[in-house]
Amino acid sequence: MLRINSRSPRLFLPVFAGFLLLFTGFFPSLYAAGEASDPVLGEALALARRVLGDKADNFVFARLTNEKEKDVFEISATGGKIVISGNRGTDLASGLNWYLKHYCNSQFTIIDEHIDLPGKFPVPTETVRIQTPYRYRYFFNICTFSYTMAWWNWAEWERQIDWMAMNGVNLPLAITGQEEVWYRVYKELGLSEQQIGEFLAGPAYLPWGWMGNIDGFGGSLTESWRKGHVELQQKILARERALGMTPVLMGFTGHIPASLPEKFPGIKIHRTGNWSAGFGGTVYLDPSEELFRRIGKLFIEKQTELFGTDHYYSADCFNEVNPDSDDPKAISRISHNVYRAMSEADPQAVWVLQAWFLYYQKDFWKEPQAKAFLHAVPDDKMLVLDLWGERYPVWRTRSAFYGKPWVWNVLYNFGGRTALHGNLKDISARLGEVINSHDNGKFSGIGMAMEYFGNNPVVEEFVMDHVWEKGASDPSRWIRDYVIRRYGSIHPHAEKAWQYMLRTVYNTHNQTGTFLCERPGFYDPKLSYRSSPVPRYSQDTLAMALEELLGCADVYHRLETYRFDLVNLTRQVLSPLALTWIQELEKVYKEKDTVAIRKYRTLYLGLITDMDDLLATRKEYELGRWLESARSWGTTSDERGICLWDARNLITLWGGDCTEGEYDDLNNYALKQWSGMFRSYYLPRWTKFFDGLEKAVKEGKTWDRGNYYRESCKWEKSWSRGRETFPTTPKGEPIEKVKELWTKYRSYIVTR
Repeated sequence: MLRINSRSPRLFLPVFAGFLLLFTGFFPSLYAAGEASDPVLGEALALARRVLGDKADNFVFARLTNEKEKDVFEISATGGKIVISGNRGTDLASGLNWYLKHYCNSQFTIIDEHIDLPGKFPVPTETVRIQTPYRYRYFFNICTFSYTMAWWNWAEWERQIDWMAMNGVNLPLAITGQEEVWYRVYKELGLSEQQIGEFLAGPAYLPWGWMGNIDGFGGSLTESWRKGHVELQQKILARERALGMTPVLMGFTGHIPASLPEKFPGIKIHRTGNWSAGFGGTVYLDPSEELFRRIGKLFIEKQTELFGTDHYYSADCFNEVNPDSDDPKAISRISHNVYRAMSEADPQAVWVLQAWFLYYQKDFWKEPQAKAFLHAVPDDKMLVLDLWGERYPVWRTRSAFYGKPWVWNVLYNFGGRTALHGNLKDISARLGEVINSHDNGKFSGIGMAMEYFGNNPVVEEFVMDHVWEKGASDPSRWIRDYVIRRYGSIHPHAEKAWQYMLRTVYNTHNQTGTFLCERPGFYDPKLSYRSSPVPRYSQDTLAMALEELLGCADVYHRLETYRFDLVNLTRQVLSPLALTWIQELEKVYKEKDTVAIRKYRTLYLGLITDMDDLLATRKEYELGRWLESARSWGTTSDERGICLWDARNLITLWGGDCTEGEYDDLNNYALKQWSGMFRSYYLPRWTKFFDGLEKAVKEGKTWDRGNYYRESCKWEKSWSRGRETFPTTPKGEPIEKVKELWTKYRSYIVTR
């Protein structure tokens, strides 16, 4: 909670800064030199200039040198300037962000910003002092490096690091460029280029290689890719460290190339079963082998040569696969040897472990197995991440991880499926339970481990606001402040709209999408669909939110944050129409009513093209941007082809094959509601479906589901191999398009 302390002994720092400012007003070069003499202050000022431009000159940054061990910031004023004081770059950046939110009604989110600063900055009347209660503030999921950041360049990373610093993140996962480390390790161990290529996954699939789920899938990694990502990682790490963050690199889990036993005959290995989507198993080296320690040590050494170290290493031995034996002694040996390999290379090593396996594979990981795995590593040498804390908190069922320090995280997004969702009440309640529990063990931090971010910034803002709070926020009160910062003022219609959203989309964990994105067919309630097409909230209430948000278009029409929110909400409101019409279509199909079938064909295919046109008005929803980012990492036609195939396949089939059923193992896992996807991917499939349906009725036959899916599989594979380009700049006026579509579809949605 906010603490005002007007008698703080640290007030001499802001006062001194004021005198310094008055003096250096005549000698600006001395002021600049003074900042440059302290790299931390220089980084904070540089960040402020990236975010605020010339208006950053209204801020002075100072150090709280007598509080080195605390993450704290103070905000004060002197000489008409705002003074932000702190210990680290993340403190200073967070202080800047706190001031922008609470004094200027501004917002810098994970994907966009509303910064409309006044001519004269509001001046605090007393010193504001805020200290985080959390030692660790974690960010990212290993999968985020695919679903969100597979094709990022430095410009995108630079903004993301700024955002993390402004939200107090001090423990970011940093695994870009790890493929070069593995390449160097196995090159030194004598493997050929071909053998290494068969082990390393392709550009968009690297995270599942790191977690030991797949080998080689997705195309070969070229030298230019590896070199480019080493350079990118070095920039990422340099900036994160300069801002006071502790990047988490990687460690060795035992996952090895299937060809390694050819080089080292007789070594003991274990083969996992099929992970998913028919990938088959991967190979793990037995931890009792001396080669295990050698590789683990060599990996840390090679990685340190390239990237340095901050002594924190991510290693997930059993991500959605189980060990051969459930014998606690055997399990204990595994984790003991994983840590020993780390610590022999780096005696200060701390193992950062995702606790996903303790939830996802809970039938295997019972109390004896879980305890054996965790107890084999010293308590102060492991940090456990409870990934899905807002829904399935593992800490409650695993005795707060048996004495290990641990971090509570919000996961909320899987695969990057496009949806407005996130149960803010549950997030607040689950965090409150941790904070207030007497049995929370060594609870040490909070964070986020979403697989994707890009269209739902309210959840990241809600969670990360808690970094500088001592308790859990009331979502209803918080959402009002969020609206003020997002639009710069509070309009009654906007306030109502967001309260309606809080009662609907932000009151569910369900990633509600649209049946338009599913492989065509009739709806089967017994199946589990990736698009989660059945809303678990009142559609009427969400429609009221849209009408209320439209009601302030005259006031907010110039704001990009408003225009984005309006399109995003419209997409969500229209999405369930597809399921309604498919269910009605099935009825008229059974009645052989050709006129009605044509009616629903027109409605359904029209909705697909309308969704494409709606999303084309926003850069955030363009397939072309994703594909062009992938293409940019290729230096030859072959390299560009690999990147493009990965980019297209990941968001459609995911795996290398597909089956005849509606619900393949990973097919559609990362589906996208993007402009370009609707017209190029969803529309042709549904057109073919309606063609087949009408033909069957005309010929007096039953629509052949099996034959359709066989043909659809062939077409889906060919789409992944496509090279056509798509627009990368928005087209159309968002507000006018929303008004047009709401006039067209309102009567189909609103029942009141």
